[in-house]
Amino acid sequence: MTSASPGKAVLLHFSGHDRPGLTAELTRTLAHHRISILDIGQAVVHETLSLGILIEVPAESRFAALRTELMERAHELNLQARFRTIPPDSLRHWLRGLRQRHFIVTLLGRSVTADHLARVTSILAAYEMNVDRIDRLSDELAPEDPAAGACVELAVSGAAVHEPDMRADFLAAAQELSIDIAFQRESIFRRNRRLFAFDMDSTLTQGEVIDELARMAGVGDQVSRITEAAMRGELNFDESFTRRVALLRGLPAERVHVLLRTMPLADGAERLIRTLRLLGYKTAILSGGFTFFARRLQQILGIDYVYANELEIADGVVTGRVVSPIVNGERKAALLGEIARREGISLEQVVAIGDGANDIPMLKLAGMGIAYRARPLVRESAPHSISRLGLDGLLYLIGVRDRDLAPQNPPPAT
Repeated sequence: MTSASPGKAVLLHFSGHDRPGLTAELTRTLAHHRISILDIGQAVVHETLSLGILIEVPAESRFAALRTELMERAHELNLQARFRTIPPDSLRHWLRGLRQRHFIVTLLGRSVTADHLARVTSILAAYEMNVDRIDRLSDELAPEDPAAGACVELAVSGAAVHEPDMRADFLAAAQELSIDIAFQRESIFRRNRRLFAFDMDSTLTQGEVIDELARMAGVGDQVSRITEAAMRGELNFDESFTRRVALLRGLPAERVHVLLRTMPLADGAERLIRTLRLLGYKTAILSGGFTFFARRLQQILGIDYVYANELEIADGVVTGRVVSPIVNGERKAALLGEIARREGISLEQVVAIGDGANDIPMLKLAGMGIAYRARPLVRESAPHSISRLGLDGLLYLIGVRDRDLAPQNPPPAT
C-alpha cells in the first residue's frame, strides 16, 4: 500500500525482538503527525514483540509521508512493519464488536498443552466466539514440580446465544482431557470480588469431620454410607445429619477434640486464605459440619465469619441430639445473603466454594459458584467446577498471576 484515502482507518503492525522504548519511539512518530489512535494492543512472547495500532488518517494528512517515516523508524529499531487499510465495513464490524458480550475462559491443570488449547478454541469457534487475547497466568505451562499448576486465560467475545450448550461442551472436554475449564462473564464484578465463602468438610479440609468422629465411635461404615448418599443428593440433608449425629451418642468429648490436631487442611488452603486476606477479601465458613472444628480453622486461617452446627456435649460425652437450626443448603444460601448485606456488597461480588449437594443453593446464588473436587451431581449443577489443582488454584479465576505473588527482589544498595 502506498497511499490511503482521507478518513480511512489503517492498521499498523510491528514485530521483532523486544526491548524498552520501542512503543515510545513509534507512538512519538504518530504524535508528530497528530494521528488519532482508534485501538492498540501489544503482546510480548519470549522477547518477541507484536504491536498493533489502529489509526485514523485525517483528511489533511499525507499518509505516504507517515508511512515512509514509520518504515524508517521500524528499520532503525530492527522491527518489521506492515500496513493495512481497513475497509469501512470492517471498521463497522469492529465497532459492533466493542458492544458484544465479553467472557473469560480459564484453563487449569497440572499442565496446559496444545491439545487442550486446540479443544477449547475449537469449541469457541463452533459457537462463533472470537478469541481476543490469551494470557499465561502461571509461571510455566509444563511445570516440572508435580505440585505446581498451569493456567492460561482467554478473553473472548461473541453473542453466546447457546451458552448452556457451550458450558456443557466445556464440562465434557474437561473430563475427557483431565483439566478444568471455567467460563465466566467479563464484568466489573469479576474484577471486584469481595467475599469468599467456603464449605468446610472436604473443601477446606481433606475429609469429613463427622466421618472421623464416627470411626472413633466405631460406627464409621454406617455414617460414611449416609454421608455419601447425602452428598450425592440422595437423602435430605436434615434427615441424614440427624441420623449421623445420633450414631455418635456416647463418644467421649476428649476424643472429639483430638481432631483439632489431626485433620489436615486441603491442599493450597493456607496459601489461598493468606492471599485473600492480603488482597482485602472477607472470608466465611458456611458448613453443615461442626462449630468446634470451624472455630479452630477460624483461628488458624483468620476467617472472618463462621456458621456451622453445634455438636451437643453433656456430662463429657456426645448426646447424639441435633441442635437447631441445622445449617443445611437453604440455610447456607440465606447466610451468604446475610453476610453480603452486612458487608454492603452485591452477591455478584461473592465467590462460594463447596463439594456437596447441600452447597448447591449457595453456589447458584453467588456471583461465582465453584464446585471443588465435587460429586458429579454438584459439578453438573454448579456454574464452575475445579478438580485438578489445590484450593489456591482458585486465585487464577480472579485473575491473580503467579508472578503477582512472587517475592520482590529488593533494590540494589546505593
